[in-house]
Amino acid sequence: MSDSPADQALDIVLTVSCPDRMGVVASVSRFLVDHGCNVTSSSQFGDSGNGRFFLRISFLSEQGHGVAELEKDFRPIAGQFAMNAEFHAAAGKTRTLIMVSKFGHCLVDLLYRVRIGALPIEVPVIVSNHRDFADVAAAHGVPFRYLPVTRDNKAEQEQALREIVAEKKIDLVVLARYMQVLSPELCGELQGRAINIHHSFLPSFKGAKPFHQAYARGVKLIGATAHYVTAVLDDGQIIEQEVERVSHAMSPAEYAAVGRDIENRVLARAVKWHAEHRILLNDRRTVVFA
Repeated sequence: MSDSPADQALDIVLTVSCPDRMGVVASVSRFLVDHGCNVTSSSQFGDSGNGRFFLRISFLSEQGHGVAELEKDFRPIAGQFAMNAEFHAAAGKTRTLIMVSKFGHCLVDLLYRVRIGALPIEVPVIVSNHRDFADVAAAHGVPFRYLPVTRDNKAEQEQALREIVAEKKIDLVVLARYMQVLSPELCGELQGRAINIHHSFLPSFKGAKPFHQAYARGVKLIGATAHYVTAVLDDGQIIEQEVERVSHAMSPAEYAAVGRDIENRVLARAVKWHAEHRILLNDRRTVVFA
C-alpha cells in the first residue's frame, strides 16, 4: 500500500551520506526509476579527504509512494552501501522552537520570515530566560514559555525544556541570541538539530560588549556565524558565515547595527537550509547543498 493515492505526485527529498564507492548513484537512480519517481534536482559531493560521499535528490513520486514506503523499500540499498539515508516530504514544515534572551532582532526577523512564507518552518513555542519578548510572541500568536535560569535551577529548567521539545514534537531548536550555555548532556540530545548564531570575532573579543572591543581595536570586518550546537562551546559544525566591511568613521553602536543585520541574514539562511534538508554533517564540517 502506498501512503497516498496513486494519481497524486508527492514532492520528496532524499539525502544520503556514505563511504564513497562505485555504484552509489546508479543504485539510488535505479531505485527511484523502479518506484516511478521523477528527479527534479540532484547535488552530490565526494570528499577526497575522508572518503565520504554526499547526495541530495529532489524528486516527484508520481505513483504516490510516500516517505514511509520508500524508506522501507530502500533499506536493502542503504545497508549494502552503509548509508545514512533519509526521505523527507518537501511540503512538510520543520517544527522549530526558538530560544531568545535580551536581544530580539533574530527572533523578530525569523517570525517575520515565517509570516510571509519565506521560511519552511512553523514555530509552536518560544522559550526565554527573560520576559522581554513575551509581547512579540503574543503579537505573532505563538505561546511563550518563561524559563528563568540560575545556578541552582539550571538542570531543572533544562528538563522543562526537554519536556517542551517532546510535547511540541520539535524538530529544530534555534538559539536566536539565547545567552545561556546548554549542558553537554542536552547538547548531545540535540545533536544535528540545534542551531546557534553569534558574531564571528570569536575567539577574540569574548564576553560583554564585543562590538565595543572590536571598535577599540580598529576592526575592519564584522561578521556572523551560524553553526550546530555541540558540547564544546561555539565549536559546532559551521553552516553559514558572512562578513561586511566597516570603517574608522563608524561608532560602536553602528558596528553593532551592522552585526545585527548580518546575524539576521546568516541565521535565516541556516534555518532555511536545515528545513529544506540541504545540510549534511561531515565530521566537524558540513556539506551544504544551497
